[in-house]
Amino acid sequence: MYWGNPNLRWNYLLEPGDPGYVPPSPPPIPATETKTKAKKMKHNSYFPGKQTDQIAWLVNFYEKIAGHATALGLTTAQVTAILADCAWLIYVLQNWLNAVRTWAQSCTDAANLAQTGSGGVQTLPVFTAPELPDGTAPVTLGALTRIFALVQQIKASGKCTPDIASDLGIVGSEAATPDLSALQPAITAKVNGNVVDLGWGWQGNAAWLDACEILVDRSDAKGYVPLVVDTTPNYNDTQVFPVAKTIWTYKAIYRANDRQVGLWSNAVSVTVGA
Repeated sequence: MYWGNPNLRWNYLLEPGDPGYVPPSPPPIPATETKTKAKKMKHNSYFPGKQTDQIAWLVNFYEKIAGHATALGLTTAQVTAILADCAWLIYVLQNWLNAVRTWAQSCTDAANLAQTGSGGVQTLPVFTAPELPDGTAPVTLGALTRIFALVQQIKASGKCTPDIASDLGIVGSEAATPDLSALQPAITAKVNGNVVDLGWGWQGNAAWLDACEILVDRSDAKGYVPLVVDTTPNYNDTQVFPVAKTIWTYKAIYRANDRQVGLWSNAVSVTVGA
């Protein structure tokens, strides 16, 4: 009993169930439950998605990798092999594939003429591959995979300066920061034996978020109370189940820079107990 207790009366103390009883405030989440998650700058993949941009990337890498070979510690054999891979991919994507597409359209036109055209005997189009440029020859399968492997080796070597990486085009563009006010966790809850498995994830926004704060309402007249501030996706609620059948309800919100951000998740519920 202490002064300032809202349940204290002149000569008695209100107990749970008494009219006017004020339940105690939930204890603060222990500091040990939270930790700072190291953030890294979010970047898009350095290799473009559009074919025309892929060709431009390959041409740039082809033209510049030899000039940085000494600084990067690449052998002559490595440079020769990677140049051959680049040259072949440039030919396939820029020359051969475009020629195939043009020929495919001529085949479609020929099929239409065969069905509804008029005139003499038809001659079907025959595909002729473009001539290989000087210095270009077929290579073994997996050229792009080998290029990616070399890029990974270059980045891990400790010899690749930011200027070299930028010149070779092996640093992705900085990704746009999401609207934190619109982020909303998607959580799941499932009874698994004597625990409740809670599922949640970053939804691709881990670089800008620190944690996911989860509250629980155990149908005990206390409403939502803190459960955890979790820095690793998914969490197990190990609270002992009540004897009677009870509904537990959970909701969550993301945290960044020691504050809540975005929207509360939709509530999810499970039935626990006998």
